[in-house]
Amino acid sequence: MHIEQLYTGCLSQGAYYIESNGEAVVIDPLRETEPYLQRAKRDKATITYIFETHFHADFVSGHLTLAKQTGATIVFGPNATTTFDAHVAKDNEVFRVGDITITVLHTPGHTMESTTYLLCDASGKQHAIFTGDTLFLGDVGRPDLAQKSADITQEQLAGILFDSLRTKIMPLPDDVIVYPAHGAGSACGKNMMSQTVDTLGNQKQMNYALRADMTKAEFIKEVTDGLLAPPAYFPLNVKMNKQGYEHLDTIIERASLPLSAQDFEALANKTGAIILDVRDQLEFMKGHIPNAIFIGIDGGFAPWVGALIKDVKQPILLVTPPNRESEVIMRLSRVGFDNTLGFLEGGLAAWQSAGKQIDTMQTVSAKILKDALDKDMPVFDVRKQGEYSSSHIEKARHTPLDFINDYLDLFPKSSPFYVHCAGGYRSVIAASILKSRGIHGGINVTGGFTSIKQTAIPLV
Repeated sequence: MHIEQLYTGCLSQGAYYIESNGEAVVIDPLRETEPYLQRAKRDKATITYIFETHFHADFVSGHLTLAKQTGATIVFGPNATTTFDAHVAKDNEVFRVGDITITVLHTPGHTMESTTYLLCDASGKQHAIFTGDTLFLGDVGRPDLAQKSADITQEQLAGILFDSLRTKIMPLPDDVIVYPAHGAGSACGKNMMSQTVDTLGNQKQMNYALRADMTKAEFIKEVTDGLLAPPAYFPLNVKMNKQGYEHLDTIIERASLPLSAQDFEALANKTGAIILDVRDQLEFMKGHIPNAIFIGIDGGFAPWVGALIKDVKQPILLVTPPNRESEVIMRLSRVGFDNTLGFLEGGLAAWQSAGKQIDTMQTVSAKILKDALDKDMPVFDVRKQGEYSSSHIEKARHTPLDFINDYLDLFPKSSPFYVHCAGGYRSVIAASILKSRGIHGGINVTGGFTSIKQTAIPLV
């Protein structure tokens, strides 16, 4: 038996490849399927099943493509409804894969079809659970994503999740290994640990939601407390996972269109496409196309695209580092953004050579910020709520990047102000969005709060 976790840091997502005696399964695959095909080829194995723990909201799954490529059966848990061929399993249904078995444990609560898969080894010993978004390390799945489609409140879903955990998961042996679908950084939960694998026994000790003496009322309160609104693209990804999507190779081929500066500008004007600049933030600040939005490919790229652009059908034109166009298109498509129209051939140098105007972004050190604060210059902190609550500049206003569009009225329209995050990535995103909305006074603080803490700036 071989179990491999394929973890994608950008999405904080874990997919799983399991092989036994020439047969293999994949759990919660990403949209690019080549890694799973290569592993099966290496093992001289046949992929027989594709198990989905639920209809994912934060990424587009590769179940349809992988099924077409391999002939494998797509398996969902009870209550799932699809527009494509899939096996909707019964609770406690058992699937044999080589010398092992995988048992369906219906664990609704995150969504009503949410399912945990229990793997028993060749001797029949309960070895591991693949929990999807039902149980994370240090947390559980948020219970508010399915309430509209299920015509049920988040409190009711939380109560259902409580029962699922107590009746299906917590009775399992402490040495069972927990393989979740997400880790720290995912918007599918609140307090996930940075680790991506643990034992159930340790989670019973560490995870607040698995306290043995916890009442259902306490669970509902703690799980629902502090939930922020989910990213707007989540229901659009759920729809794609339920109804289908284009093959990724088709998307990449169509979107990999090199455009001259003239054609790039004309297409932007004609379609209303967002100009998305994914280069390093330092390069962006030195020079960029006016009204371009920065979301760097080497940061938390895909989730920020989903949170800030929101509409997966929005036309997008790309400014990328050299030879990374296909990677950017693929990573956009991971979260359902399939409407990339092309990229600027030759990058910003070609834009400048064509005589086109560029814009820049001002940045200052934390030391200069300290001097400016003495003059009552406004400062905006775009970190997440937990970061801000932990410590922040005494005079800073909190305008978290996730919801920056809700705070536009707070920013000065015609005078300078400072923007910072933890390290400098998110603040550049925020300042670029503000500039695209006609708010041009944003000055980025180099090094963000990490640098600010090293000064004598008053913090609370």
